[in-house]
Amino acid sequence: MYKSFGALDVINDCSLEVAQGSITGLIGPNGAGKTTLFNLIAGAIHPDHGEILYAGESITQSTPQDLFKRGLLRTFQIAQEFSHLTALENLMMVPPNQPGENIMNAWFRPGEVRTFETEVCQKANDVIDFLKLDHIKNELAGNLSGGQKKLLELGRTMMVDAKLVLLDEVAAGVNRTLLNHLLENILRLNRELGYTFFVIEHDMEVIAELCSTVIVMAEGRKMMQGSIEEIRNTAEVVEAYFGGGKV
Repeated sequence: MYKSFGALDVINDCSLEVAQGSITGLIGPNGAGKTTLFNLIAGAIHPDHGEILYAGESITQSTPQDLFKRGLLRTFQIAQEFSHLTALENLMMVPPNQPGENIMNAWFRPGEVRTFETEVCQKANDVIDFLKLDHIKNELAGNLSGGQKKLLELGRTMMVDAKLVLLDEVAAGVNRTLLNHLLENILRLNRELGYTFFVIEHDMEVIAELCSTVIVMAEGRKMMQGSIEEIRNTAEVVEAYFGGGKV
């Protein structure tokens, strides 16, 4: 796959695979192309050449809305919450095609609207319980800490039964206590509900805790793929991208 911006080749002959049911890490220096790769997979931009496959089908020209409906979602380094809605209301906003969004339904099918809202509210409360966020469910999302907002973003993926989640810098701006809680829930979603995660992260402790497989990117290409132990013991990776120190 290739993607350039003007004369700058950002993704250059990059080919990689994320196994279904895995938690796969994506690491590399700034400018390696990691975020651009996520934007390509998530449909925010499209490659100049090459193809992106998801569940065996091409999604190369798909939009984020299309992918959302198919269970491919992403989170961001800076959480994107509706700050003036509560945590519970943020979750209830997620499911698409809600009948209450149509004013005609609100007028002529109020029973259908109420039934759907009741079901969505129950699911949102189930997600709150799963993530152990009951103490903040009625708090305005804009008042939450960085870690709580990232847990809320994770909760959003549960509202549509995600299949593949792209996680961008889950540890950024999160204190260690909340980070441990966040990582525990990522592992639970993977083990109990079968979520596949693809994770950009600079914190190698987080990568080691979460990821069975790690992909190293450099200059828009996959440099190598292996376990965190193999990455740490590859001299060219350590020397070129971690300054020769410990990974």
